[in-house]
Amino acid sequence: MSQLNNFKRYTITSALPYANGPLHIGHLAGAYIPADIFVRYLRLKKKDVVYICGSDEHGAAITIKAKKEGTTPQAIIDKYHNQIKDSFEQFGISFDIYHRTSSAIHHDLSQEFFLNLYEKGEFVEKYSEQYFDEDYQQFLADRYIIGTCPNCHNENAYGDQCEKCGTSLSPTDLINPVSTLSGKTPILKPTKHWYLPLDKYQPWLEQWIDEKEGSWKVNVFGQCKSWLKSGLQPRSMTRDLDWGIDVPLAEAKGKKLYVWLDAPIGYISATKQWAIDKGKDWQLYWKKQANAEDDTCLLHFIGKDNIVFHCIIFPSVLHAHGEYVLPQNVPANEFLNLEGDKLSTSRNHAVWLHEYLEEFPGKQDELRYVLTSILPETSDSEFTWKDYQARVNNELVAILGNYVNRVMILMHKFYGGIIETDKPHLTLTDEKLHNEIGGYYDELERSLETYKFRQGLAAVMDIARLGNRYLTEKEPWKTIKTNPDEAKEALHNSLVLIGHLAACLQPYLPTTAKKILAMLNWPADVVAFDEEVAFVNGHQLNPAALLFEKIEDDVIEKQLQKLQAKKQAVAAVEEATVAPAKENITFEQFTGLDIRTGTILAAEKVAKTKKLLKLTIDTGIDQRTVVSGIAEYYEPEAIIGQQVSILVNLEPREIKGILSQGMILMAENGEGKLSFVSPVDHMHNGSVVR
Repeated sequence: MSQLNNFKRYTITSALPYANGPLHIGHLAGAYIPADIFVRYLRLKKKDVVYICGSDEHGAAITIKAKKEGTTPQAIIDKYHNQIKDSFEQFGISFDIYHRTSSAIHHDLSQEFFLNLYEKGEFVEKYSEQYFDEDYQQFLADRYIIGTCPNCHNENAYGDQCEKCGTSLSPTDLINPVSTLSGKTPILKPTKHWYLPLDKYQPWLEQWIDEKEGSWKVNVFGQCKSWLKSGLQPRSMTRDLDWGIDVPLAEAKGKKLYVWLDAPIGYISATKQWAIDKGKDWQLYWKKQANAEDDTCLLHFIGKDNIVFHCIIFPSVLHAHGEYVLPQNVPANEFLNLEGDKLSTSRNHAVWLHEYLEEFPGKQDELRYVLTSILPETSDSEFTWKDYQARVNNELVAILGNYVNRVMILMHKFYGGIIETDKPHLTLTDEKLHNEIGGYYDELERSLETYKFRQGLAAVMDIARLGNRYLTEKEPWKTIKTNPDEAKEALHNSLVLIGHLAACLQPYLPTTAKKILAMLNWPADVVAFDEEVAFVNGHQLNPAALLFEKIEDDVIEKQLQKLQAKKQAVAAVEEATVAPAKENITFEQFTGLDIRTGTILAAEKVAKTKKLLKLTIDTGIDQRTVVSGIAEYYEPEAIIGQQVSILVNLEPREIKGILSQGMILMAENGEGKLSFVSPVDHMHNGSVVR
């Protein structure tokens, strides 16, 4: 397998989904369908592979969800772990194990990792001030603090946001802050945390990532280089929380490991549990071996919002530990949009997997097909229900399903479904057909090995198109009367081609592949790519069965209406909290504003703040620094390359010791969510906004 042939075994991971809510189609397209396709391909090639995933079950978000629902964090993670696991199983995501970070084996391994780095002196210890509830003797997460909003004077604003006016806040912004636990005023108290010195590892990271140029996706490589260019800073690996993995130090009582330290370690702990269950040696799949030829290829399948954690932070942890292999590749996908808008959990703008399974029973492969056809492999893509309908009806039904059905019906009509041949095995007899199929196999394998899964699926569908053309040209339903030998040969070749389709569909549409194998009366286990597709004389085929059915207009309309109803419900809430209009200004005052288009070149968090990002922006006039309060809504690495509108003639002012030269324009809804004000079409930097 090209560069992958250098490895003896393969450890494949998909991002651990956070167990505080259900999954939607964006998750499936981002990290799970691509990985499942690749893993199924490796298995077809008879490779030693383990596919790992599990629920991420720690962090403040889960405790907040539990408090809102009046239940416990354990109840939350149990509910969503089971729902997520069931969705994956029904969509055929073929994990070797789907584990949990709440397990004892994971807690033990995460603490072992922390102690390994601690004993080597890798951590930097720092103090910072945070609100503390004296009655409950604990530090407070932002949502456990309420007070008076400094903007609208709402007396029940949270420590991270005022839900009345939508203003983003920090706990120290609140007037008269109160703990929601005790109802008393919290105190500011210094707290100690342990930081991973990413700045120390930067020279090594730069060299390691530079070696990936050309083999990693350009979007992944570019985001890593942007982070490195901005300069890495130490990052805290501990938190003051009451839910998570205890920091294994006597002086760290009440502190938990940072969820982004323990979550990736979940890949390893899950592998340990799998190895125990299967009688394997987990270390072979994670640790460096004495003989380099015995090493493992580690691959992480993720969405682009997790690139920094899998390409910067986790590799730094593994490097600092010293015993583990590093990822060979991180083929991250971009984002999937829905009906002209971003998928949004908070706004309920999503196609939820558990709802799809209820409303489209037995149509898991249809969704797998459509999502694979539009995978956001190097740029964002979009799912629409009309496109879903068109791809199912015009491709799955009209091309793939139609071809298989035609051949099977004709075989039963003319020969009772029995293969009669004077050769030991029935194989392709048409040389041109044989060569064309060989070309599609080559294209499929090249695509799969370079993570171009859309391109590979297109090659498989081209085999079905080839079969339809061949059948139409040969017209065995006509030649059966004039030249029965020719008709039989045409149908036999078509049948062998269906066998090839079944083999090639296995990574993409596993349920469909099994249905075809059942019709062919072949064993339902995998048919390897390098095996000859052949039938023995006298082989009995099973009856023909429809693979797919058309999606009717009323089904699609119902889904569109459902999305519209959700959008209207959210709009009603936002409208109820919309900020009042400000006083009128003159036209001259407006024209005095010099607003230009620009592009964010670099972004980093401002030290000792929660809301501020330091941005480097190409304004078309110059490159300048802008400090913006958007850190709660955007990770720095995710906005590199984002085009913005920037007020360039705002008087510069110093913010947290940084000279800010302008202001970027953001839209803010009633819930306080921020979104960039950007041109619909790409404009040259420096274009005037009028």
